[in-house]
Amino acid sequence: FRFKESLAEHLQSADLVISHAGAGSCLEALENGKPLIVVINDKLMDNHQLELAKQLHRDGCVLYCNCSTLVETLQSMDLSALKPFTPGQPEKFASFLDKVFGLQ
Repeated sequence: FRFKESLAEHLQSADLVISHAGAGSCLEALENGKPLIVVINDKLMDNHQLELAKQLHRDGCVLYCNCSTLVETLQSMDLSALKPFTPGQPEKFASFLDKVFGLQ
């Protein structure tokens, strides 16, 4: 895809999402309940995409690979093993911070 303002329409009809490991892209797919394969851009300087992909994989929510192993990942994937993504609860964290700083 070239840049689009929203991928919501495509996500709703997708059976599988293959994406880079950007946080926004990952969360959007997972929050829509779609199975996700993240493809790491290992040429990035600090390789932060790998950190996110590994954590989401440890949580059981995604499969991950790099460009050279994408075909192998697609051939061997078991999407039934993926767990549903549980969104965070930012309001609880905000409430905690309010208490710590005496704002509540």
